[in-house]
Amino acid sequence: SRTIPVVMAASGDPVGSGLVASLAHPGGNVTGLSSGLLEPYAKRVEFLKALLPRLARLAAIFNMGNPSLLPAWRVVETTARALGIEAQLLDIRRPEDLPGAFDAAAKQRAQALIVGLDGVTQGNLRPIAELAAKQRLPSIYVEKAYVNLGGLMAYGASDSDMYHRAATFVDKILKGAKPADLPVEQPTKFELVINLKTAKALGLTIPQSLLLRADEVIQ
Repeated sequence: SRTIPVVMAASGDPVGSGLVASLAHPGGNVTGLSSGLLEPYAKRVEFLKALLPRLARLAAIFNMGNPSLLPAWRVVETTARALGIEAQLLDIRRPEDLPGAFDAAAKQRAQALIVGLDGVTQGNLRPIAELAAKQRLPSIYVEKAYVNLGGLMAYGASDSDMYHRAATFVDKILKGAKPADLPVEQPTKFELVINLKTAKALGLTIPQSLLLRADEVIQ
């Protein structure tokens, strides 16, 4: 629809995908929140380095068929290089690509894994978490849902906070505001979640600096 108001709860790249003209001036019937910040990808690499001081090779699962993930991969690659880490891109376009990607990570002796946010990865939370456990790869994800399924760490925008903020857009529109006039907002609250049970299974001790930084620790 080009007329029914649409509120985004957490769109990755609404400008790049053509949903809105710009964040400041959406210009159509769509507005809400965008989670497509690049800075958290740099923080995820830094968290892995804090966990594994000798980290030298990092694998990254990204669907490069999604244009919004190219800049995210570049941030990961640049941040890793600055920390003396070689980043290995594992390009997955379909769920069937996942086992091969993890085999490639093993062959290249990856020591850790970072997972990008995409429809393919979001639709395969459990298989990714299980493959990471099978390969004994300490991994960091975008969303807490992975950690609940056995993933090691997640750092990203608070979903609950963004969903609450999305409701304020609905309220404004129902009171007469036009989506075109409501600027798209970005996350303001981020969460670091750590699964200690998974850390123990991997034989890892989480540094105190990370535990103090964590918003939630799953025992």
